Amino acid sequence: MPKRNLSLGLRALAAVVFLLRALSAQPAQQPAAPAGPPSGQPAPSFADSRAPMEPAAARQRLAATAMEESLARQRASVNQQLAQTATGNFFILPPPLPLGATVPAPALPGTFADCDPLPSAQVDTLVDEAAKRQHLEEDVLRGVMRQESAFRPCAVSSKGAMGLMQLMPATASQLRVKHPFDPAENVEAGAKLLKDLLSRYGGDLALALGAYNAGAATVDAAEAVPQIPETQDYVRKIMSSLPAKQP
Repeated sequence: MPKRNLSLGLRALAAVVFLLRALSAQPAQQPAAPAGPPSGQPAPSFADSRAPMEPAAARQRLAATAMEESLARQRASVNQQLAQTATGNFFILPPPLPLGATVPAPALPGTFADCDPLPSAQVDTLVDEAAKRQHLEEDVLRGVMRQESAFRPCAVSSKGAMGLMQLMPATASQLRVKHPFDPAENVEAGAKLLKDLLSRYGGDLALALGAYNAGAATVDAAEAVPQIPETQDYVRKIMSSLPAKQP
């Protein structure tokens, strides 16, 4: 091999070695770090990211607490009313029905509530006063009361009729009865209803009693005491309890 070519090859090899050493001497390039907060400010923490949500969470906790307190007050009120009703004091109304009901009535099972009949002296006073105001015969009014409730002031039928004269909620509302279990108010309303029915049927007691039990529309449709076993029995028992009129 000629000396000139050998010299060129050595110089080229030296150049390659120098280039490799220069490249290996440079520090390895590190990947760019994520941008941090401005100089002098600490990096945001997880607590900082929750800070904007704290007011909303606090308001929700307060609302939940207020709701629990309201429910507790309502439960206490209902329990107090139930306790008062259990004492037999019929002047204190039981808890009201849901929205839409016209007149509140207690949810008591069976035909009659579990309370004692009024003393006969109190029944006599109620009948005497209401009969005089509505121009009714006392025996008729007493007979209706006996058949309707057996003189039990907290009586409630399976259909929702209330009190001594068994006023239906719609009837009590129409007659503006505020306290359907108040004996005096209940009897006054029942006496007025009976008087109106007697006037409607020209003094025919049987028709008036049939309408008191089954409704005036039913009597009007039948043009007589309806052929309903309950109504027929109702009219018969009241009529038979009345004293015979002297000729």
